[in-house]
Amino acid sequence: MTVDDSTPEPLVGLDRPGLGERLGALVTRSFQIDQIYDALYLRGVTDFSEMTNLSLALRRELSGKFSLGLPEVASRQAGADGTTKFLLRLRDGASIETVDIPDTKRRTLCISSQAGCGLACAFCVTGYWGAGRNLSAGEIVGQVQLVRRLQELPDTLNLVFMGMGEPLLNLPAVHTALRLLSERISWRRMTVSTAGVIPGIDAIGTWERRPNLAISLHAPDDARRSEIMPINRSYPLADLLDALRRFPLEPRRRITVEYILLAGFNDRSADAVALAQLLRKIPVKVNLIPFNADPVLGDRFERPDDTVVTRFQETLMARNLTATVRRTRGEDVGAACGQLRAFARPPRAQTVRPGGGSRQTS
Repeated sequence: MTVDDSTPEPLVGLDRPGLGERLGALVTRSFQIDQIYDALYLRGVTDFSEMTNLSLALRRELSGKFSLGLPEVASRQAGADGTTKFLLRLRDGASIETVDIPDTKRRTLCISSQAGCGLACAFCVTGYWGAGRNLSAGEIVGQVQLVRRLQELPDTLNLVFMGMGEPLLNLPAVHTALRLLSERISWRRMTVSTAGVIPGIDAIGTWERRPNLAISLHAPDDARRSEIMPINRSYPLADLLDALRRFPLEPRRRITVEYILLAGFNDRSADAVALAQLLRKIPVKVNLIPFNADPVLGDRFERPDDTVVTRFQETLMARNLTATVRRTRGEDVGAACGQLRAFARPPRAQTVRPGGGSRQTS
């Protein structure tokens, strides 16, 4: 990440020891480090002036030498259903998207862990644009802090790592961010979704506190899963299911299996039967996601009819699986599942020619 050397150093993303180390020359009393930590992660301040339990002189020194490091809002789009999508610009010019989703009694914030994604899933707009970079813990936490200020999010917020990027390919930063965010948000209200990075799943299983785990499955066999999710060639279904079996779960908790329904590809009743067979004796619940089309993905896939979705769900439920259907939210502003993108740039597998044209590179 390249930033202007004159940019004040950010504090959001540092834990107590990190704040002590970074501020040691300026803040000499340990209780003041605690006050700054609490201001950042318990109160969620977005400006040093809000740290009113510190002296005015110290607040001025902090604001002169440091920043909180929150992203900037490049654009903000509100959907007809109340969903709001934020395009955020980071310190080095990279961009990410974050989505605030109000839904009756629930409030969910969908956040990003990478500026782009290199997994190239065929149904995902983020993957179409290709890999970017990992976010820092501060850039992850900063999304929540910023949207809290703009949208007045409740403390009963549900937080999902289902935005841009594969969280388990940025696990150290994700883990730090989770620990900082857990000061205000219960671990039970935070969910990390992965395309199936098995070493990361095993690593989360060793943590003392763990978020909810969600797995993007999307096909009941290796051939079709590899076709739409290249990661399956590295971590095939049998190995992934073994990882889910050994994943430690607290009482009454289950792993969420996410399954995008693609018309004529993976949505037959026989596919539901095969999926149920795969998941036998694994403590899971299935979240069915009707495909959300996007112009950049072309016409390869279509959304199945509601009757097909219902039949698929009923087939799973008849085999003793809990199966829900995810309501499409924010589709009119490109904020639905699989639609997140960043600032315009050449899509994956293209390079820009001099003069602005492009050519395929693979």
